[in-house]
Amino acid sequence: MKLSRNLSIILLIVANITIDQISKVVVRATIEEDQVIKIIGDNFIMTRVQNSGAFLGMGSELNDTLRLILLLILPVVVLGGVIYYILKNKALDRLSLIAFCCIIGGGIANVFDRIVEGSVTDFFYIKLTDIIRTGIFNVADMSVTFGMILLLIASFIHRKKEKTV
Repeated sequence: MKLSRNLSIILLIVANITIDQISKVVVRATIEEDQVIKIIGDNFIMTRVQNSGAFLGMGSELNDTLRLILLLILPVVVLGGVIYYILKNKALDRLSLIAFCCIIGGGIANVFDRIVEGSVTDFFYIKLTDIIRTGIFNVADMSVTFGMILLLIASFIHRKKEKTV
């Protein structure tokens, strides 16, 4: 049985949201705020923080009105626009479609947290070296990042195809 294109889009977005939200429920239930659990020494840890800002806490110092506009209203408008774009653009290739679904799913999951929790629950931290390390992030952030990487790959594939045609 072949799923319709729109149903596939919805299922992929919902899967991203669901996986993120389940991970956050588990983390909130099992890890105290600021508790550190070493998974692989100091290189991969879990620590629960509530992020009132955006990526890596940016914007957490903004006043409430600006934070509402920049971290809630604007993302909802942009996510709505991207959903409309992928549903209407039937010529979008499969890789780009998957990428957009990951970005939308991760974005909706974090917006949902802002609405329900008042902040976003982050809990992963990776440190490869003293210079190469992440901030504290969550599964939704991984979805958005993965989607952006897929989108870049898709754009390189399209450029290569256009040059050979």
